[in-house]
Amino acid sequence: MNATDRTPADLLRSALAADPGRPLVTFYDDATGERVELSVATFANWVAKTANLLQGDLGAEPGDRLALLLPAHWQSAVWLLACASVGVVVEVGGDPAGADLVVSGPDTLDAARACSGERVALALRPLGGRFPQPPAGFADYAVEVPGQGDRFAPFAPVDPEGPGLVVGGEELSYAELTERARQDAARLGLDAGSRVLTGGGYDTWDGLSAGLFAALAAGGSVVLCRNLDQLSAQALAQRTESERVTRTV
Repeated sequence: MNATDRTPADLLRSALAADPGRPLVTFYDDATGERVELSVATFANWVAKTANLLQGDLGAEPGDRLALLLPAHWQSAVWLLACASVGVVVEVGGDPAGADLVVSGPDTLDAARACSGERVALALRPLGGRFPQPPAGFADYAVEVPGQGDRFAPFAPVDPEGPGLVVGGEELSYAELTERARQDAARLGLDAGSRVLTGGGYDTWDGLSAGLFAALAAGGSVVLCRNLDQLSAQALAQRTESERVTRTV
């Protein structure tokens, strides 16, 4: 990646310029059998649409706080990069009552209703499917995002030194996040050909780094597995081989 990249959005732009067709996030849910693979270009398109939804329809501005109540999932990764594109601070597992916006999965809707600002709900169904019945008080992400623009330009430049992420009680600026991701990539021995398989959650920095940011900083890709404990050792070995995994975290 470009040594001048100072935000996650910078890292994604560099990945898109380098090789838009390569895989970036391959997602498995071993409770449902779902598999989704997103190339850099496809992932970046989802990010652009989500950032346009966030900045336009939801009226989010740099410095706003968004409580992210989602598990490790490819759509969670999209929201993390969309927020970084706008300048919105992601509080992973944050208190909705103290947030300007909340993004919730189907299992945390009751808690998310404490947010007095904009609320977005994700069904987390295969292929990004919508809720059969939209939850009251929420915008259904799968309904709102398809019509958004494929290109995104922030109304205001994102400050690399501004707050970007809160996880595990620690707040990181975008520049700190990006530098820590680079350090983790070096520690894990990741490079542009790396494929990182992880079953970790997104509720810790280590989980976020292994499941997204370190691979992005290295120019590699991730195989993100939800409910990995439901997979047998033999099936895991087969996946490691078929996905050409180079590093398991």
